[in-house]
Amino acid sequence: MVSKKQIILITGGAGFIGSHFCDRLTKEGFKVICMDNLITGNMDNIRHLLKNPWFEFIKHNVTKYIKLVGRIDYVLHFASPASPVDYLNFPIQTLKVGSLGTHNTLGLAKVKKAKFMLASTSEVYGDPLIHPQPENYWGNVNSVGVRGCYDEAKRFAEAITMAYHRVHKIDTRIVRIFNTYGTRMRLNDGRVVPNFIYQSLKNLPLTVYGKGNQTRCFCFISDLVEGLFRLMLSDIHEPLNLGSPNEFTIKELAYLTINLTNTKSKIVYKPLPQDDPKQRQPNISKAKKLLHWHPQVKLREGLDATIQWFKNQGI
Repeated sequence: MVSKKQIILITGGAGFIGSHFCDRLTKEGFKVICMDNLITGNMDNIRHLLKNPWFEFIKHNVTKYIKLVGRIDYVLHFASPASPVDYLNFPIQTLKVGSLGTHNTLGLAKVKKAKFMLASTSEVYGDPLIHPQPENYWGNVNSVGVRGCYDEAKRFAEAITMAYHRVHKIDTRIVRIFNTYGTRMRLNDGRVVPNFIYQSLKNLPLTVYGKGNQTRCFCFISDLVEGLFRLMLSDIHEPLNLGSPNEFTIKELAYLTINLTNTKSKIVYKPLPQDDPKQRQPNISKAKKLLHWHPQVKLREGLDATIQWFKNQGI
């Protein structure tokens, strides 16, 4: 167990991924300072931690100056809208948290002489022309498209993180997170897993865009958190993919959800959204080699756990 004297600031800590990472970090013995402006985060995700003496919540927008007294050992920048619905509703906020927010958190890490981790995304690859996507692929992104606010915010965040690493010698890590699902996802966040679960549990038609042949790889939240923790403790400075390499079509996911929920729902098809990637699959050979990490939870197992969680929420 890590000494409780080590202190971590995690931005976006009340979000889906951030809150699960807070759980892991507190269990490992860190003191965790969770910072979130709650634009897409939820206090319910961290309410169980509020009585923990090694956990502190600060409501703050990281695009504003961050002032913290005392030592910080790690700064983990996870703040950002992260679903199509969110970053289409909040495009300017998304750009600001990726640019100003990353600048502010890097500045804090510099002042505190802290280690830094950026939560980036597979969206930096855009609609990829190389499949699966390795970390040295530069991507195929429409910078002025409706998704560009998220894609380019994260690409800038990666660029300034590496600049601070090279110029100021900040001890940085960059994780490119691929599709992740699990408990604490918001029903209305626009991502395919909660959409399908909600529609199935309500016996509504499952909305599939295009012909449903576009592919995604789904990593369960516990597997992702394990990878994040290993990367945080590593000395890897270049971007690293974390996600499941097991590829499924959206249509396959729809039928599996229907099967697991025993719903009467049918599938309806609608036009593909602008710039929706046709394929998305991580090459995780670097994570396997450097972190000795690969996902353990099968899609059926993780999806069933997620469905049960949504049922327990009264859905």
